[in-house]
Amino acid sequence: MRKTKILSLGIIMALLALMVSVSSCFPVATTGANGSTTTPAGSGSYNIWLLLAFIVILFGLMYFFTIRPQRKKQQETVKMLQALQKGDKIITNAGIYGTIENVYEDSFLIKTDSGTMKVAKWAVVGKQPEETSHS
Repeated sequence: MRKTKILSLGIIMALLALMVSVSSCFPVATTGANGSTTTPAGSGSYNIWLLLAFIVILFGLMYFFTIRPQRKKQQETVKMLQALQKGDKIITNAGIYGTIENVYEDSFLIKTDSGTMKVAKWAVVGKQPEETSHS
């Protein structure tokens, strides 16, 4: 939850900086003493590079705070599902606890206290925690 708040704050700050940068991309004309209008030399080019830098930073933040952790978690889930085998105790996303009796290509046959059922592999969220014996 804390990462989400930090990411939101970063995005808001980046958008504010982007707005300031975009508004400053268009140089303001100044009126000289003799009535002629002039614009600062090179200021538009500098501001465009600043705008591009903020956009790159924004996408970098999005990658490191959202895309990268999501991919990492997805890879860990795929590895866990591939490593499951007969006899492993699992938990489904519906909160059903069971033991794998058979492994199919896209599903598991699990035995629960109330019987046997077939569940899709994507519905398995993990292994049951190991029970420790109290001595």
